Amino acid sequence: MTARPGNTSARGIPWLVVSGVLVAALSLRGPIVSPTPVLRDIEQDLDIGSAAAGLLTTAPVLMFALLTPLAALVIRRAGAELALMLSLSGVLLGTFVRALPGFGWMLAGMFVIGASVTIGNVVVPVIIRRDVPPSRVGIVTAAYAAMLNAGSLLTSLLTAPLAELIGWNLALLVWSGITIAGIALWGVHLRRSRSRGAEWGERYSGEPAHGSGEAVDIDPATVTGPLPVVGGRSSRSIFRRPVTWLLVGSFAGQTTIYYALSTWLPTIAADELGTNASASGALASLYQGVGIFGAFLIPILTRFTPRIVPAIVICSSWLVLTIGLLVAPELLWLWVSIGAIGHAGGFVVIFTALVAVARSDAEAAGMSALMQGCGYAVGALGPPFLGALHEVTGGWTLGLVVLLVLSVVYCAVLLAAIAASRRATA
Repeated sequence: MTARPGNTSARGIPWLVVSGVLVAALSLRGPIVSPTPVLRDIEQDLDIGSAAAGLLTTAPVLMFALLTPLAALVIRRAGAELALMLSLSGVLLGTFVRALPGFGWMLAGMFVIGASVTIGNVVVPVIIRRDVPPSRVGIVTAAYAAMLNAGSLLTSLLTAPLAELIGWNLALLVWSGITIAGIALWGVHLRRSRSRGAEWGERYSGEPAHGSGEAVDIDPATVTGPLPVVGGRSSRSIFRRPVTWLLVGSFAGQTTIYYALSTWLPTIAADELGTNASASGALASLYQGVGIFGAFLIPILTRFTPRIVPAIVICSSWLVLTIGLLVAPELLWLWVSIGAIGHAGGFVVIFTALVAVARSDAEAAGMSALMQGCGYAVGALGPPFLGALHEVTGGWTLGLVVLLVLSVVYCAVLLAAIAASRRATA
């Protein structure tokens, strides 16, 4: 376990914990995105179609939808530190399974990676909320979001050049080095914590909060907990609120567009611009790289402007991206740079609205779980659906038109959700 938060308060930011979390974040998105720059090679070598190739991104996203409640249970049983170690170890295992010959093993590895990343998605905010001084939670959370994008940036940018040298299967395996580094750093934290008398897997609900001397019960369910029990009072309350379904629709649209484009952007760049795999991966990496900037920009706008302003920025960036890709693909680098602000900041806007309208921690947990469960389930359909449209038509025009229509619907639903959240908190 972590050294007592009471000591943390006296020292300021617990740098070993923060460093461990930030290095771990590199492995919580990068392995999912890493196959996308070499999807064409994967299709040819494994003799699969574009729809099947899209399943490589769908598998982990589907795990996000199905296993989030189970992840919260794992964290409550094992403790936060051990849960993050299990997450990283699972990502490492999935990376090696994915390297075994055959599409079946590759898909199985992506399922393992997705299940493991699900635990990390839930536990990292819990660790930040518990161990970081309240005045620094915002900046550490923004740094965590930036590192998620940095992991995707590295794999998008460098997988194709590595594949040209050593083959795509070994190139995907190279990224296990980052995960091993995260395991090593987090292992140092675990050993240091245990030497101070804390037990791995000890429940953390009784630890003092930042030197307050009071017990703190930071349940993973307050971040994203089990789905509300159908028929229960909390469930009925959530399901009856229109803002709940607007937030569900917003999150579903966000994840669908993001994962569809993250999966196929390198291929779209290669097909539309005639670039090689390395150049296509570099262009697509802008989508992840500029997202690092967006991860910090939107929280600043959220703090200093009316709630509708960040939402308008998000909507504008998505529309510019999808319209630009359709009418002027030669400027792909510009459109994905603008769109990166939308994918990085959209989650912030949606979850900020959720926190604002929730009337209790239990309701926030139920709304978050419902939103993520439904949203990721819908989002998982994006990559294979876009791949299937390409497979049927032989081009990307129809798929990009569908994404544009989806972006328009998403923007309408998001703005309606923000308006509803303002009325609910007025």
